[in-house]
Amino acid sequence: MKYTRYEKARIIGARALQISMGAPLLVEPDTMNPIELAKKEFERDLIPITIKRNKPEKR
Repeated sequence: MKYTRYEKARIIGARALQISMGAPLLVEPDTMNPIELAKKEFERDLIPITIKRNKPEKR
């Protein structure tokens, strides 16, 4: 699935918040910056967050 830049930002932001609150990491930490860790998890497709999209109605 291809994400829009807004979906990507929302996913990374939500995961960074989880990491900063003490959630277990899904990658080996090389930095303590939650945003960088969340980006690395996103790039490796490890974040357990899904996106639901509504299809527009046809008239």
